[in-house]
Amino acid sequence: MIRRQQTIAGPIEFEGHGLHSGQQVRASLHPALEGAGLTFRRTDLEGAPAIPATVDQVTAVEWETALGSGEARVGCVEHVLAAVYGLGIDNLRLDVFGPEPPALDGSAAVWCERIAETGLVSQDAPSRSLVVRTPIHVESGSSSYAVLPYDGYRVSGRIDFDHPLIGTQFASCEVESSRFQVEMADARTFGLAAWESELHGKGLALGATTSNTVVLGDEGLEGGCSLRYPDEFVRHKLLDIVGDLALVGARLDCHIVAERPGHKGNIAVAKRLRRTMAGEDPAFDIRKILEFMPHRYPMLLVDRILEFEEGHRVVGLKNVTINEPFFAGHFPGHPVMPGVLIIEALAQCGGILLMNEVEDPDDKVVYFMSLDDVKFRRPVTPGDQLIFELELLRAGRKVCKMSGRALVDGQVAAEATMVASVVDR
Repeated sequence: MIRRQQTIAGPIEFEGHGLHSGQQVRASLHPALEGAGLTFRRTDLEGAPAIPATVDQVTAVEWETALGSGEARVGCVEHVLAAVYGLGIDNLRLDVFGPEPPALDGSAAVWCERIAETGLVSQDAPSRSLVVRTPIHVESGSSSYAVLPYDGYRVSGRIDFDHPLIGTQFASCEVESSRFQVEMADARTFGLAAWESELHGKGLALGATTSNTVVLGDEGLEGGCSLRYPDEFVRHKLLDIVGDLALVGARLDCHIVAERPGHKGNIAVAKRLRRTMAGEDPAFDIRKILEFMPHRYPMLLVDRILEFEEGHRVVGLKNVTINEPFFAGHFPGHPVMPGVLIIEALAQCGGILLMNEVEDPDDKVVYFMSLDDVKFRRPVTPGDQLIFELELLRAGRKVCKMSGRALVDGQVAAEATMVASVVDR
């Protein structure tokens, strides 16, 4: 089904205090022509400079997502963008009088309610879409993400906070207008009272109150607050993902699975998806792999390179099928991929990373000298898709050290530290 672009039926006004600035601010949403996308304007600045709402304009990711263009900046855009994306709006002008939109209640709910009251207008042009067809893995600090093929758009995530009211929480929500409003839009931003001094010292959270933030003290929730969802904390983190990924500039068809998500990691995923949409991914197909690797059937165990950061990192993929020759004997009636071949496939990805660094790769071969800290976490069976992540830890003239892991559905199947040497054939 073709999804048509949408905008709002008329202007909508909002007023309140900014979450971080603490200033009295105003915002207004205005219809935009098809193809215009999402744009902020700082109407309190001379000339009302425009800031496109794209990941290319991100200027800050600490405790908020901020956008900028020239001298103009608008902060804390993630909540309004979550509402805009969650309701299926493609084209919109967002005028902001002040350094950030009003915090309102700290969620996307008020934005959604007012937009729903005004209504949406369907436009003729189809929405710009990005369908993820092969898994993508992104790591940023302590955050990790798997972007998986999916019929629709779903976000899932797990958080772990050292506070008795949060602890470890997991949630998974469908990003579709009606379900977004029920499952996610009401989730408010939150913070620990113990963070106040640090944040204020950075000029942040100056407008945070118990009316726009779930504040957790040592004894529980402050300000007589009660939770809107039992797992409201992780649901707000999912809300932030939706708002930050709205900066990709397309309707997404994928399943985002996030471990300890944050704005920095969300924006790293948005940049990765933006490159995918622009056709700029440095992926290697099997023909390119064959140029680097001497291996051939049945010992070539990498089907595709998904990510390649020269001299630093590589991510590869193998589709495991029942036709693999080793399943005939390992084991009849109970096919399990031999662990040694999982490590071999991981090493082959590392070999591709190393071979890209040498001159005359046709005359070279990678020999692996040692394996340390090898661990097998789960069996790999037909139908699984292995994702190999390798990072170059140390590169010398003759010897290189790498750390790698193999994943299935975001779970580690095997991991190892490897030392290798590139030698003449």
